[in-house]
Order: sequence, then C-alpha cells, then structure tokens
Amino acid sequence: MHASIAFVGAGPTTIYTLHALLAEIRGQAQITIYEAQPRAGLGTPYRPDWNDPAMLSNIASVEIPPIRETLCAWFERQPRSTLLRLGVDPDAIDPETFYPRVALGAYFQDQFDWLIASARGRGMTVEVMTGVRVTDMRVEGRRVCLSVSPRSGTAFERVHDDVVLATGHQWPEEPEVKPGYFLSPWPATALHRIPPSPIGILGSSLTAIDAAVTLATEHGAFVEGEGEALHYRIDPQAADFAITMLSRKGLLPEADFYHPLPYAPLAICTPEAVSALIEQGGADLLERAFALFCDELAVADPAYADAIGLSEATPESFADRYFADRMAADPFDWAAANLAQARADFGDHHTVPWRYAILRMHEVLALIAPHLDEEALARFNSVLKPVFVDAYATVPHLSIERMLALHRAGRLEVIALGQGSNIDTKAERGAVVTVGGRRRHFPVFIDATGQHPLGAEAFPFPTLLEQGVVQDAAQADGAGIKGIVVDAQFHPVSEHPARERLFCLSIPFLLQRHPFLQGIASSHEMGVTVGTELAAAADAASLEAAA
Repeated sequence: MHASIAFVGAGPTTIYTLHALLAEIRGQAQITIYEAQPRAGLGTPYRPDWNDPAMLSNIASVEIPPIRETLCAWFERQPRSTLLRLGVDPDAIDPETFYPRVALGAYFQDQFDWLIASARGRGMTVEVMTGVRVTDMRVEGRRVCLSVSPRSGTAFERVHDDVVLATGHQWPEEPEVKPGYFLSPWPATALHRIPPSPIGILGSSLTAIDAAVTLATEHGAFVEGEGEALHYRIDPQAADFAITMLSRKGLLPEADFYHPLPYAPLAICTPEAVSALIEQGGADLLERAFALFCDELAVADPAYADAIGLSEATPESFADRYFADRMAADPFDWAAANLAQARADFGDHHTVPWRYAILRMHEVLALIAPHLDEEALARFNSVLKPVFVDAYATVPHLSIERMLALHRAGRLEVIALGQGSNIDTKAERGAVVTVGGRRRHFPVFIDATGQHPLGAEAFPFPTLLEQGVVQDAAQADGAGIKGIVVDAQFHPVSEHPARERLFCLSIPFLLQRHPFLQGIASSHEMGVTVGTELAAAADAASLEAAA
C-alpha cells in the first residue's frame, strides 16, 4: 500500500513541494491535489483573472528557483504570439528583468503540468481535482479525513496519510465590501469599474503601485516621450482622475538594486551565530541579535556605519536613522535620484555594500522571531521589520518610472499618515482620512497593504483546532500573537500524535511569527523542507508494506 498524500491548494508552494518530493522519493505514492479554482498551478498572485496585465512581479527571473527550467528558458520556448499576449518582449528576454504577474502564472502552470506528467510517467497515481473546496478536515487515528465540496455535485470525504495545507493568500472574491471601499486591489477586474475620481490607496509598496498602475491604464496610458522619459497621458473624459497614496512614512519603495546572486556568505551575523543566541535563551535575545547585525553592517560598510552612528544605535534609533534622509526629502525627488543611481549601478555592476548586507541579513534575523516574547516581537515588527522589508521589497525600475510619470502629470501624490491620523471607513462611500487635522474624503478607497497575519479564528479547518491537532498561537504562547504554531518542519505544534501527518504552509497563519515568509523564495524553501520529509515518509511506508 503506497502512502496517500494530499495537497490543499495548487499554487507555487505546492509546486515546489511536489518538485522536492519527486526529486527525493525512491518508491511510489498516491497524490491528490485539491484546488478551489478552475485551473491548477497558478496561485492567487499570478492568476490572469485576478491580475491586470500591467501588474509586475517583484522578483527577477534569475531569483526564481527553477523547476523543470528557468523562467527565461521557458520564455525562449514560447511562440512570439504567446509572449506578446503575456506582456513579454520576445526580443528583450533577460534574467535580470521583472515580468508581468500573469507571465509568471503561465510559467508555473506549465511547470505544474510537467510535474504531474513526470509523476504519472513514474507509475504514480496522481489526481488533480479543480473546482473543489476542502471545507474541513479531521484526524481519524493517524490518518486525516478531508471534507470536500465541489462547485457542482455532491460533497464527499477522502482519507489521506499526509496532508499539506498550502491554501495561500486569502482575499475576498469581491473586494468592494461597501460602495467605494475595497479591502484589496484583487481581483484587478474590480478596479476596472472604478470611475475617474479622487482615489485613496492605503499603502505605497508594489501592491499599491500595481493598483495605481491598473487604475492609470484604465483612464489613460503610459507613453514613451523624448529620450528615455515615460509620460502619462490622461483620457479626455477622465479629468477627475487622481490618486493619493497614504502610508505610515509617506515613502515610495526603493528601486531594485544590483547585487550578486546567489548571496555572498555573511561573516558575523550568520545563521549559526543567531541559532547559538537562540539556544542561550534570555529575555534580551532581540538586543543580542541586533548587536550581531550591527557588527556585520559595520564590517560590510564602515562609512555607512559611521554616517548613521551605528555604534550607538538601538533597534528603534537605527530604524529612525535608516529612514531619516528619505523622510526629509520629497518622495518623488528621492525616487527619481534613487532610480538614476540604481540604473547606474546596474550598468557598472556596482553593489552598495550596506544595502546588500541588510538584504542578506533579513532571513537570518527572522530566525529569532518565533522565540521572542510578545513585547519583543512587537518591537521587532514595528522597528526592524520595516527596515528589512524596505531592503528586500525593492521594486522594478519600470514601476518607479510609472509613479514618476503619474506625479509629473499631476495625477499622483504620496502622503505620510504618521502618528495620530485616522481613517474612517463608515462614510457612505469610500473613506474619510484625517491627517494633521486636515480631513479628506475619498469616494474610492483601496486597502493595498497586502496580506495581514490571520488569527486561528480564521483557520479554515476548525475541527483540527477542536481536536487539538492545531493550536492557536495566542493560546499556546499565552500572548496576543495571531496564527497557529508550527515547528521547523511546518508540522503543527501540539501533543496530538497525528500532528506529524500535517504540514501547514498556509502563509497568513504563519506571518506574525515568521514575518518574511512571503514570495516565491519562501515557497521554494518551505517546499524543499516539506517535500523531502514527505519523500522519506512515503519510502518508509513502502518498505513497511513490503516487509
């Protein structure tokens, strides 16, 4: 009897987990994949029905872990007509380029199909069920029973040995929850019905930029002007169209900067050094880890360390110093200068040492997050996390170009909310924002701050909570921390003997304790961990059955 493995969700996380499973398994397995959407292998961030063609991914081709092939190699195999339909210039394919989200979706779907064919070619039983939703699951002995509801037809139950929960981001299918107020910019098709009017967008990251670009292309067009400058041309009937981005600091993200890949090793703030701090324990873990961070940064870029007074910095004061110059400048002036510098650095293959050091350290410092108490975790998330996010969530140069073009056309401003601001969503339409005593009504208001951590009350499989297989992080830690608790292999942490049959890779429920667990790189890392363990368990089951 071969092991029965179920995947709930069929996006990039499942793809990378399946890839690792097939790479490591020596015997056979029965694989079932449950996907709520009509097509498997896309994932919400890359679905064509959820993304506007103008929305760009924030990961370059060279950074996407290959499956059957790299993204660029896949592009090279496609007909020109396909590439043009996906918004890819067939004559400008480059590993350093950022491509539309829908292009990545087409790539992942093709790689998913190849993995399924490969598994079947090796004699495995693989069933891909689309248009079905797993509504609950419960443990029966050491197996897991899934309750499945198809879009049409009768609900049914299936029992599996191992289950991988990869349900991905959670957004409402209809984002406009009241007239003019949108909980998210997805699906992007909902933005197409917004009339030209004053529009407020909460956030200024790539998610907010994508929303702004989608709206801008609905009511006008970006056109190349004299030289290299990009211009925005408004449609004649859209005179009232204007966007205001509102974020805590009132900054635009930095443009993608040149750096070597794979990452150069760290010298001081290494995973081993941080793991040793965790082993030592103590209430001052954040401060000790921050000291390692400062030592690494000082070695990497002594001039930068001196300029910001790093030797005297605390986590709070470092964050203030990191953002100080940008907050003192006009956000669009800074963005233009930063874009010019980033382009020059790419041309010269020059890496800014302090940027590269902070970028490489974000995943290392993230190791401490699951071990911090509630107060220290709140400090980490409020002061250090924004620095690391700023370092790794840089955006395509074209995204910054588009924001500058909108601003030059008088169609975009960025406002810092700061402390004491208020967003009133109870208005009859849209929202009313009060900043510095000034009250502004936006008849259309879009929350584009991205996926937020979700608490256990939103976990879609309540019976697992009732059985004690999955634990509420807030209850387990005795603190107000959202989500569920998992171990290093992504098994839920509990006393239940069947917990090792489950793997929770559902990112919204892990985010507060794992703040950087987003994006394709994280999907790959989780997939390797879980796929390798699944392969070992399946092979052990095959040997036991044969004995």
